[in-house]
Amino acid sequence: MKKFFASFALATAVAVPALTAQAADTYTIDPNHTFPLFEVNHLGFSTQRGRFNKTAGTVVLDTAAKKGSVELTIDVTSLDMGFPTWDQHMADEGFFNTAKFPTITFKSHKLVFEGDKVVAAEGDFTLLGVTKPIKLAVSNFKCGANPMTKKEMCGAEISTTIKRSDFGMMKYLPAIGDDIKISSAIEAYKQ
Repeated sequence: MKKFFASFALATAVAVPALTAQAADTYTIDPNHTFPLFEVNHLGFSTQRGRFNKTAGTVVLDTAAKKGSVELTIDVTSLDMGFPTWDQHMADEGFFNTAKFPTITFKSHKLVFEGDKVVAAEGDFTLLGVTKPIKLAVSNFKCGANPMTKKEMCGAEISTTIKRSDFGMMKYLPAIGDDIKISSAIEAYKQ
């Protein structure tokens, strides 16, 4: 009988973590529907906006355990300000320095839930080789089947504000604003 209980305990100890691990789903970010936008005050006269056209990453989601993570990589060389001259200006070493720092990354260590919905992601944001903790607000979070492809997916809107000076982007401060608002639609398909 002792052998039975010992075997049962061992089997349970192995099976429970395996079941928990299976509860998490992994989603691949859809680069055609995920493109971060940023905006900054320009000389006190206007708000200038740009975007990045190439992103990649994954979302791991376990709604039952209220856990998950996000890894997002932004290809900074895909910077798009709407005009080639403006793109080149923002890509130089005083701003995004795309030659030396071709990516921006966000790696979350915590998802915040309200009920079954993700409402925030906390993690490390790396820009120009400097890593700082940030919190992304998440709104309109939804998972389900895409009505066209029938594939399982999740989507949301994310936003945050950073100070560019925290990451060493000092060019033309304070004439060009220090606060950078970042937002993005994000869609990801279940693997």
